Amino acid sequence: MVLEESDSELTAGDAAPAFELEGADGETYALESFTGNDALLLVFTCNHCPYAKAKFDLLNDLAAEYDDVAVVGINSNDAEEYPEDSLEKMREYVEDGTIRYDAYLRDESQEVARKYGAVCTPDPFLFERDDGEFRLVYQGRLDDALNPEDEPTRFHVREAIEAVLAGDSVDLEWRPSQGCSIKWTDE
Repeated sequence: MVLEESDSELTAGDAAPAFELEGADGETYALESFTGNDALLLVFTCNHCPYAKAKFDLLNDLAAEYDDVAVVGINSNDAEEYPEDSLEKMREYVEDGTIRYDAYLRDESQEVARKYGAVCTPDPFLFERDDGEFRLVYQGRLDDALNPEDEPTRFHVREAIEAVLAGDSVDLEWRPSQGCSIKWTDE
């Protein structure tokens, strides 16, 4: 396990890069699939990383709590080297209720992770829909529990979501998320 901190090249106001990915539910999803929502929380995550696993419940809660926010997990890890991150295992996590996001997508080519500049799991990006486009308003920690066994006392992503839904600007310092490195196929 290599511990990494998020360090995307996307900045506030940048448009979300387009994608088209297969979901664990067998459907194909594109960025446009979520235009009915006021906000889109994309989290690069996986099944095996203890840092990512520690955030499953928080992401499930956010997906259940906010009807106007699409919570989408994207798994970009090399499934050949890390079989726990295969599409089949993703389907099992969805079917048994471990993951209850609005969508859990497989980035087999890893192109989407590269477009977003994702480097770790979890690596969250919150976008606000503005004039039909999703624009980045927050990229950073989900909460202040940096280690899997820590209990969070502050939920940064919830604060950012609340600001977006209230029509306010997100006034949070972008502190990097940390977790296992994305497992690239060419490394």
